[in-house]
Amino acid sequence: MGERGAVMALAGVQGSRRVRRRREESRLADHVDRLGEEHPPIPLDSVDYTMNDPGRLVERFGSVLSYMSRVELEVERNVLELNILLPDPPEVDRRFYADVWLPQETHHGLILDRLQVLAGLEPAEPNLSDVSFKLKLLGALGRVRGVQDVSRMLYYLTGVATERSAVLAYNKLHAGLVELGERAVAATLVAPIKRQEPGHFAYYQIAARQLWTQLGSWQRWLVRTLRKRTFGPVGVSSDQQLVEFGEVMRALVTSTGDEAHLQHYARQVGRVEHELLWAHRRGLRVPDYVFKALRRAAEAAADLKGDHRPAERSEP
Repeated sequence: MGERGAVMALAGVQGSRRVRRRREESRLADHVDRLGEEHPPIPLDSVDYTMNDPGRLVERFGSVLSYMSRVELEVERNVLELNILLPDPPEVDRRFYADVWLPQETHHGLILDRLQVLAGLEPAEPNLSDVSFKLKLLGALGRVRGVQDVSRMLYYLTGVATERSAVLAYNKLHAGLVELGERAVAATLVAPIKRQEPGHFAYYQIAARQLWTQLGSWQRWLVRTLRKRTFGPVGVSSDQQLVEFGEVMRALVTSTGDEAHLQHYARQVGRVEHELLWAHRRGLRVPDYVFKALRRAAEAAADLKGDHRPAERSEP
């Protein structure tokens, strides 16, 4: 092939990539449009808070309501963080987190908080303004060419793990409330939330898969390195919150203290992350940092209750 032919071939490849990228971006934008149209924020007056036995509900799921209402309400701070982390985000990202995700999740938090107060618990105390120095630093670095794509990838991966955890949690909570006979709350509060969370998960998954193919080798290395060092369960920024997350896992029976059970849960949370970041690691079933973070939460909750800590185990 002559020089002219090589140039034409290269131009053809680049043209195909641009066409594919525009098609992918259009798909993501269409997904955001559908989410906004088909899943408006749950009307606050549409929930039936009738409870047959509030005391029993609190005993079984009080820790879940307290934790999840706080985390859902903290999306207000999460948007502040995103504005810092992504100084120049793609418009589709901004539309998703500001126009669709924020109002939906805020309503989730408000109705969950209302339920827990009516059941006799204290109202949620979300952190709506404190942004960590590390995130501010990463946001500043995001102005350097190529680094913001790393930040975006970390944002998508966090979203994937968070929303996957939420989908699993709301499915468990719905089933548990039905089992308790609290059908009004299950049908009018948890079921509508349960229907909205998969759309959020799908957004992050689509966006993560698209961006990963566009990253250079140094960017992929940096994503893997930062992800290993920064991964944590959703809503955990202190030792106390780690215990609380472990109690949520216990209440929803995502952790029974059994090694295989916890590994199964970790695989569900980290599946997309494993497929993208660590597919080259043969034999790795789940990123070890995902499993370790969940195990720390389970053991912290067990220690608080005076349960015996499981014997040392092999890593997944």
